[in-house]
Amino acid sequence: MTQHLDDFIEALAAQDVAADAANIYAHGSDFNAVRRENLRLYLAQMLERRPKVLLVGEAPGYLGCRRTGLPFCSEYTLINPPEGVPLLGESRGYRLSGEFDKIRKEPSGTIVWQTLADTGFFPAIWASFPYHPHQKGKPMSNRAPRAPELAIGRGFLTTILDLFQPVEIVAVGNNADKTLAVLDIPHVKVRHPSHGGKADFVAGFRAVVEKYTKSR
Repeated sequence: MTQHLDDFIEALAAQDVAADAANIYAHGSDFNAVRRENLRLYLAQMLERRPKVLLVGEAPGYLGCRRTGLPFCSEYTLINPPEGVPLLGESRGYRLSGEFDKIRKEPSGTIVWQTLADTGFFPAIWASFPYHPHQKGKPMSNRAPRAPELAIGRGFLTTILDLFQPVEIVAVGNNADKTLAVLDIPHVKVRHPSHGGKADFVAGFRAVVEKYTKSR
């Protein structure tokens, strides 16, 4: 399994992306090296837990995964996970990249990880496009991934599906929903927590947890 993870992360690092996107795992940067190791640690720990539910989001945001390498995870959450989260934190081996002077929170990531802590339910998490798409000339901004980028992402998502073999897949937002539909993968959709979607996301995720736990 270790070799599979190494190959996967090397493939992530080697992927070419557009000028208005950032490969946050690419070789040649000490900051990216930390993000690669954070991701390797996260995937290894999640595989040990063998979650059977997978959350699929859209793409890294500039306050979250862009900085840490982990989906829906800001630097603040990486170092200060909510109480009850059996992952993350410096004591478990996660590190800040050192690229940024100030530790920031990300609204969507904060909502996601707090919801996981509140429910005590920890699915694996991945993105439809695992790189940071940003506005042209504004690397610290976000934009929606384009169709060719989502096509790139489908290859990596397929590998994640092979690794985890989830029995329940949850699309967080429209792009994740479209990505899974193109792959003809059965799934449920919940509202993305951004732009006022917190209550709907929390309700949707809790419904998934209730359905899954009742079926076990």
